[in-house]
Amino acid sequence: MVVIFGASNVLWLVFAVSQAFKMEIFPENRVVAQIGDVISLTCSTTGCEPPSFSWRTQIDSPLNGKVRNEGSNSTLTMDPVSFNNEHAYVCTATCGSKKLEKGIQVEIYSFPKDPEIHLSGPLELEKPVTVTCLVPDVYPFDRLEINLLKGNDLLKNKEFLEPMEGKSLETKSLEATFIPTKEDIGKALVCQAKLNIDEIDFEPKERETTKKLQVYISPKNTVISANPSTRLQEGGSVTMTCSSEGLPAPQIFWSKKLDNGNLQLLSGNATLTLIAMRIEDSGIYVCEGVNEVGKDGKEVELIVQEKPFTVEISPGPQVIAQIGDSVVLTCGVTGCESPSFSWRTQIDSPLSGQVKTEGTKSTLTLSPVSFENGHSYLCTVTCGHKKLEKRISVDLYSFPRDPEIKMSGLLVSGNPVTVSCEVPSVYPSDRLEIELFKGESIIESKTFLEDMDKKSLETKSLEMTFIPTTEDTGRVLICLAQLHVGEMEFEPKQRQSIQTLYVNVAPRDTTILVSPSSILEEGSSVNMTCFSNGLPTPEILWSRQLNNGHLQPLSENSTLTLTSTKMEDSGIYVCEGINQAGISRKEVELIIQGRENNKDYFSPELLVLYCASSLIIPAIGIIIYLARRANMKGSYSLVEAQKSKV
Repeated sequence: MVVIFGASNVLWLVFAVSQAFKMEIFPENRVVAQIGDVISLTCSTTGCEPPSFSWRTQIDSPLNGKVRNEGSNSTLTMDPVSFNNEHAYVCTATCGSKKLEKGIQVEIYSFPKDPEIHLSGPLELEKPVTVTCLVPDVYPFDRLEINLLKGNDLLKNKEFLEPMEGKSLETKSLEATFIPTKEDIGKALVCQAKLNIDEIDFEPKERETTKKLQVYISPKNTVISANPSTRLQEGGSVTMTCSSEGLPAPQIFWSKKLDNGNLQLLSGNATLTLIAMRIEDSGIYVCEGVNEVGKDGKEVELIVQEKPFTVEISPGPQVIAQIGDSVVLTCGVTGCESPSFSWRTQIDSPLSGQVKTEGTKSTLTLSPVSFENGHSYLCTVTCGHKKLEKRISVDLYSFPRDPEIKMSGLLVSGNPVTVSCEVPSVYPSDRLEIELFKGESIIESKTFLEDMDKKSLETKSLEMTFIPTTEDTGRVLICLAQLHVGEMEFEPKQRQSIQTLYVNVAPRDTTILVSPSSILEEGSSVNMTCFSNGLPTPEILWSRQLNNGHLQPLSENSTLTLTSTKMEDSGIYVCEGINQAGISRKEVELIIQGRENNKDYFSPELLVLYCASSLIIPAIGIIIYLARRANMKGSYSLVEAQKSKV
């Protein structure tokens, strides 16, 4: 970068005459900083006690840093470094009538993190998978190069040579698709990112991330063995063992197929032992081998024969219980005067309930019902040398409360807002459906059909984003949740919540009326009235813009009145219309002109001032003209300023 000091070179030659007054700046010439870091520029002098310092950028933009002066040193600290700090900075030291200046160039980059490796899913044998190598927060990204390797083989290379439209931190990525094989087991994916900026000295210029490959094989060749047999006498026992091949080794799940075709989960072990079998235990038992990429099933039919005397269990073969409620199971006997009772679960887990027996009846009370109670319960009745059992299946559900409607923020006309409909403590969540209505029209729906890894109460939600308009005010959002468990009889199977919409409108069309005029003579009065449209009605805030760009609050009334104005009252006055949806701003420039002075005299001192001003004022006028012209373009350049004089 070529630094041109323009008119200040003349001052430099004038003030640099003395050899005793010297200045140094550190670091010299150029400093390289990563965005987000902290850097300090130090200016020090010798031969003057004490000097005065000032800092500026070469193009007179804001410093975007903090200055600290101590004795013969001045430090400009930039914390943190941002795009606004990429300038040539100039330190000016003044000692009496002497002035020295030195400049330093600040250059920036960003390469803060190692790349990230993401896979589109598990690596299943012989099935395509996409790998993404992602490099976050890079600048300048047009110097970035990404290499993706599998083992020692290069999968893909990418350079980002497209021109940058502006200064910004960019996240760049490379994608490649490959088909995993057995040979890939144990290999590594390597993502290498290089920031090829040879002209800037920084470390590291290369970052790397490694991810070890894990290749999966879906379960297959599932096999069941039953001992002693699949045909049993009532009261007998059977042990069934299941195995399945896959990588990683599949987990085994045992279920029983119900009359309606649904599966009732029994065990998560490879071996399932059923004791004291009854006729009701006859049926189709299913073993499934499951791992991260698939499952494979096998069925076996068990047949249990004979029954001696009658045992009934109520409320029936199946009871539907909501988690947290109480359930009483009753086992009754006919045809036996002095029966003995015992209760157990089908898979010999704890009862988690209280048993009470009186005569020919025995009750099992489950209070409160929990996931531990989701079993088939067996009531065993012994009468002499004979034994009978009855089973009752306790099926669980949870649907205790109405859904809750939440908004991501204030409803503002034209601004996207995300609405979520949350249904708490649901089970089974894979039977849940959520529908979201605006008025009578459905705008979003969602089902949760994914397999449940474990029994648990789940909070499920639906989210959607829409852009509200003022016409939506007064309409209602309705969140309807339905638990589709057709084989279970319970109420309610659907719940809903309603929320009325109120849409805000951000302030706009802010205008200022000035009476009598924005150009006044000193001592006059002026009324400035501000109007702004919005919903709710915006509040008005009047401020004055200070020389440093900050705003000085003046009034919260719509009309700002200045009486007996002075020339110091000249400046930019700002009106802001404010409500909870936003801010709209309008400015007006007030110019106070001094009254004409009729005194008419002339002195030698005025002659001297007149001669001096004849030289200084034109120079100042040219500088002000060039500065205003630069501001009209949105920037200021001393280079352009000098060209315009030619």
